[in-house]
Amino acid sequence: MRGSGILLPVSSLPSKYGIGCFSSEAYDFVDKLVRAGQKYWQILPLGPIGYGDSPYQSFSTFAGNPYYIDLDRLVSYGWLMEEECAAIDFGQDESRVDYGKLYQERFRILRKAFLNSKVKENPEFIRFCEEQSAWLADYALYMAIKIEYDNRPWDQWEDDLKERNTEALDLKREQLGDEILFYEFLQYEFRREWNALKEYANAKGIRIIGDIPIYVSFDSADAWAHKELFQFDEFGRPIAVAGCPPDGFSADGQLWGNPLYNWEYHRSTQYEWWMKRLGFCFSMYDIVRIDHFRGFDEYFSVPYGDVNAKNGHWEKGPGIDLFRKVKELYPDAEIIAEDLGYVTDSVRQLVRDTGYPGMKVLEFAFDSRDTGSAVDYLPHNYEKNSVVYTGTHDNETVVGWYREGLLESERHMVRDYFRDHITPDDQIHKTLICGAMASAANLCIIPMQDLLGLDNSARMNTPSTSGTNWKWRLNRDGFSDDVIKKLCKLTKLYGR
Repeated sequence: MRGSGILLPVSSLPSKYGIGCFSSEAYDFVDKLVRAGQKYWQILPLGPIGYGDSPYQSFSTFAGNPYYIDLDRLVSYGWLMEEECAAIDFGQDESRVDYGKLYQERFRILRKAFLNSKVKENPEFIRFCEEQSAWLADYALYMAIKIEYDNRPWDQWEDDLKERNTEALDLKREQLGDEILFYEFLQYEFRREWNALKEYANAKGIRIIGDIPIYVSFDSADAWAHKELFQFDEFGRPIAVAGCPPDGFSADGQLWGNPLYNWEYHRSTQYEWWMKRLGFCFSMYDIVRIDHFRGFDEYFSVPYGDVNAKNGHWEKGPGIDLFRKVKELYPDAEIIAEDLGYVTDSVRQLVRDTGYPGMKVLEFAFDSRDTGSAVDYLPHNYEKNSVVYTGTHDNETVVGWYREGLLESERHMVRDYFRDHITPDDQIHKTLICGAMASAANLCIIPMQDLLGLDNSARMNTPSTSGTNWKWRLNRDGFSDDVIKKLCKLTKLYGR
């Protein structure tokens, strides 16, 4: 069935506390989606962020980001006072997230709420910890030790902690009991608030599309507690790490640095960890978008210690074997395969074999330097079983792309293809949105920045860079009544 929705990370929602969260503004956004005739809200990963503020580099594949906890809700519980929250400086620019100030202030105020919550006596909290013990115990211990070690990753801890010596861990559980409880409290409150928001959205007819990275961070509870899952040597060091090969855009390739999976081990366990991970995601979201789907067919392996990805090579992934198991355990699960980038025939076959919809990005359709796959992204070539985007969180905004990312000849291609030589350049997003909406793809997702026609100052992420990413936020009046009415009209026009 045809439908459409908006891509807007939770962090990009308006709020008065420095970052988007599960606050009244999130519920208001859901209501606006309904008024705009939308059926989907796509978000980015919800995990706690690590170095570089990236949601794709998290301290846990299961935990949630404490920044998204609504402080007003904590006030309503009596755990905080309004004056305490109002006195905090979370940054003066409501259009950008100041992660430095958030890190300094958010945990301080959350600790006050924790101390006032008396959560240890709460039966609901106790039940949550028991139900989530498979990951929560290791995560809370990991974060408590990490704080004690000045936030250093686990490979810089003492040997008995790196190697998870039972006596050493028991001692830390005793010494850091309150800190462990704090991190368990954060996860309890995160999940309680997220469940409430998702239930509200679902009741309004809005389905949530979640996003999971294929890889986990080395600096994570997963890598520390389950070394057997990864390609580590006997000392717990990665043998090789993830990345992307050199191409026309990057002569050195991309060195992501994530540990690679030991797929032989995963196969021997019938992909037990992956089934738990995906099952957790299916409980969190209505639809799951799996990032870097081609890594399940083949993944790029870079020798550990290399400064770039030039010496990497491709290795075979688990392929369809993994997804047969998914189908067996979760027959009704809905998945979107992020099959972007350099796509081989074997990747295309894997996507076809799974039956999952792949992604189509309009910005990729007009790259004259890509003589291979660019044509696949032209709307007349779309299959119904696909999801079309004008761009993604990793791309320039449509307006920025048209102004700065295209050759003059490519701009002519855009105009000729859509038979539009009239629309002003700064309104070109409207042409691209209509093209996406009109396409045969069953699902159309428009990033909020493209819906509003914003330039590259609103770009969410520039791959292979750090320091300026993941900061953009929606202004309070950005998703206005006028924008909502026009989007609703388009949605009806194109049968979505």
